[in-house]
Amino acid sequence: MPFTYFIADLHLSAERTDITQCLIDFLQHEAPQADALYVLGDLFEVWIGDDNVTPFNTYIAQAFKSLSHQIPIYFIHGNRDFAIRQQWADKAGMQLLPEQAVIDLYGTPTLISHGDELCTCDVAYQKFRKKSRGWWWPKLMLALPLWYRRRVAENGRRKSKQNQKGLRPEIMDVTPAEVVSAMEKFGVQRLIHGHTHRPNVHSLIANGQCAIRIVLGDWYDQGSVLKVCQDNFELQTRRFTG
Repeated sequence: MPFTYFIADLHLSAERTDITQCLIDFLQHEAPQADALYVLGDLFEVWIGDDNVTPFNTYIAQAFKSLSHQIPIYFIHGNRDFAIRQQWADKAGMQLLPEQAVIDLYGTPTLISHGDELCTCDVAYQKFRKKSRGWWWPKLMLALPLWYRRRVAENGRRKSKQNQKGLRPEIMDVTPAEVVSAMEKFGVQRLIHGHTHRPNVHSLIANGQCAIRIVLGDWYDQGSVLKVCQDNFELQTRRFTG
């Protein structure tokens, strides 16, 4: 039966070899059987620019590139890797998609996104998001030396962790009204996203009809995969072995 895979929130880094090995195993042995693979953001823990060429980044790009010779791979930016540009996407054989895109999944129009734009209760983050997705801030940051961008990224991650400790869980989750608004804007009854690290399937009403929101899991403690077929879907996990 034909199927499509979705993954998000891997937060890859050279230090987490267990996550990397789980991904490589998935790309080599499972993903080639699918019709397509969608990566819905936060593939990397941090991304400071396509010019930051490292052995690790190159290794990951090569793994995806090999898969791209067999199936199409699509990528939506996350809040950690919004600076990925066409240069690295080409190396990885990925097709970049807009932050919200509607795809036809075996006859069902489905809205896909990373999901951070739906968390509107986190006002401070939404202000940063608006700036970071604008035209001037990314252009300015990417023009700075790599060493400086590394320092900015490290400070940003440290500050983000501190801020999250003081936030109530519901603030870091999606805003229900924003979910409905997005689904009605695109006229769909199914939404797939990541970002919140809360894998689940939620029922709701959108466009005056029953709808569902599927949330992908993160890869901190295990691999997390969504498998979608024509008649069903399943949130799956993969054990770390390395």
